[in-house]
Amino acid sequence: MTDTPIRVLLADDHPIVRAGLRAVLDTEAGLAVVAEAATAEDAVARCAEGGIDVVLMDLQFGTRMSGAEATALITAHPAAPRVLVVTTYGSDADVLPAIEAGATGYLLKDAAPDELATAVRTAAAGRTSLAPAIADRLMNRLRTPITALTRRETEVLALVAEGLSNRAIADRLHLTEGTVKSHLARIYTKLDVDSRTAALATATQLGLIRR
Repeated sequence: MTDTPIRVLLADDHPIVRAGLRAVLDTEAGLAVVAEAATAEDAVARCAEGGIDVVLMDLQFGTRMSGAEATALITAHPAAPRVLVVTTYGSDADVLPAIEAGATGYLLKDAAPDELATAVRTAAAGRTSLAPAIADRLMNRLRTPITALTRRETEVLALVAEGLSNRAIADRLHLTEGTVKSHLARIYTKLDVDSRTAALATATQLGLIRR
């Protein structure tokens, strides 16, 4: 067994959250918080410098880049650190992009301290660690694939929830308006609805989007 500690980067835009995470991890043998990042961009830049084994990544930052986007950039490199998402958001709109981006694990911020430490060690070993609620959501998604939205469909529906028109959604996602309409048609079919309002209500009830 090696005595080298697992080197952790804390990526969260709230100083109090970073301080809380550091306080928990500093009490754990074999774990060392070696860096912090207040933006997703800073997290990507710091990981590029090396010397990081596990990143604790929030999903929502006050900057242009999201945690999921940062995760994709970080994990795209050979010998990249593992990314463990630690966030308050647990909807499909949050979970799926993060997992698809390469996150090794996904925890909610109400996790117990020992659960957090275990998840960091699990991530460092290259194994998956999921909060029970997240694991249940993914299992339910596999059991009921007809209502499972793709990542793009989830993005489109999330923008509908923001009140954007088809044209505005197309511009935001760099798609044609016809493509957006096609995504919406598939969403309506999967959710067995016939309007935007009904789609939003059903998707919210199923936890597919966060509102």
